[in-house]
Amino acid sequence: MGLKIRLARAGAKKRPYYHIVVADSRSPRDGRFIERVGSYNPMLPAEHADRVRLHEERLVHWLAHGAVATDRVAKFLGKAGMMPMPEWNEQPKQSAPKKKAQERAKAAEAAAA
Repeated sequence: MGLKIRLARAGAKKRPYYHIVVADSRSPRDGRFIERVGSYNPMLPAEHADRVRLHEERLVHWLAHGAVATDRVAKFLGKAGMMPMPEWNEQPKQSAPKKKAQERAKAAEAAAA
């Protein structure tokens, strides 16, 4: 049984609220879980104290028993100092000009200079 520490969505439509739960990796996102170990309220400002609440002693317990945090939860735990901050890769910008357009822009800059 693989244990995951992940987010389970709660809250109303367009008003998200997430519980941080320990669950079997095979169970559904909002389905059965083993224990609730925190909460995340994205509607609050980033600097608000209640935006992310963690039960640290229970998280340490589950991490010691082999639970693996998902990317988002690992970022929360990294900010709390409970584990090293995960590597966060930037997403490619799809709206950026493609290769030929960039070459044309460079050629135009060179001609203007």
